Amino acid sequence: MVMRRAGIIQLLDGRHPRNGRSVTFALNGLILLSAIAIAVETMPDLPDRAQDFLGWFEITVLLVFALEYLTRVICSPRPLRYIFSFWGLIDLLAILPLLALLQPQWTAVRILRLLRLIRLLKLFHTSLALDRMSRAFRAVRGELTVFGALAAMMLYVSAVGIYVFEHPVQPEAFTSIPMSLWWAVASLTTVGYGDLVPITLGGRLFTTLMLFIGLGIVAGPAAIITTALLEADKFGVESPPGSNTKNMSNKEIKK
Repeated sequence: MVMRRAGIIQLLDGRHPRNGRSVTFALNGLILLSAIAIAVETMPDLPDRAQDFLGWFEITVLLVFALEYLTRVICSPRPLRYIFSFWGLIDLLAILPLLALLQPQWTAVRILRLLRLIRLLKLFHTSLALDRMSRAFRAVRGELTVFGALAAMMLYVSAVGIYVFEHPVQPEAFTSIPMSLWWAVASLTTVGYGDLVPITLGGRLFTTLMLFIGLGIVAGPAAIITTALLEADKFGVESPPGSNTKNMSNKEIKK
């Protein structure tokens, strides 16, 4: 029986009832093997046979995903809509290194080599977890916007404050407020590279205060996103919002 176009798209998206999971597993496995091959290529003193094998493997991967892309374009009910969609552009970028096969002199172009990493994003194309995450972010985008604005304000206030305290004694380090922004980012994210360090008492007390406030600003969005993910997972497993299942009594459920 010839599979219809919609069935082929379901197969590639992993939603086909029979072979969807197998196809998804095979494509994702090919992507992971490709990522390993990219890393192995950089090893020094790699034998010529290994280099040849990796080269042919890269060609095979490119041809497989080029065939997938063409299949999606042909079988899509709206080809142009797919081509210019986010995942359509990702699929296209993932096969652009094929240009290096058509024009050997382009092999040295770094951007073409880096584009091979784009295919790692294809791992999320059929991910249900990514769908839940996107729903969670949409649900709390207002709260995240508020915390983002607070974080930007804190970075600016921290940069101005540390500049006021440290510039008089360390003019070569804290040269300006824009330079102090780097210290604020490194400190509030608790990275602390140590290239800019306050040495005055006022600067250290100010840094301590900013670090405690910064931890709260970071912890807030983390808790909000975690709660939203749990809610999205709950709705995804049980029933969507507005479903009548929630309104059923325990007796009705038992029946």
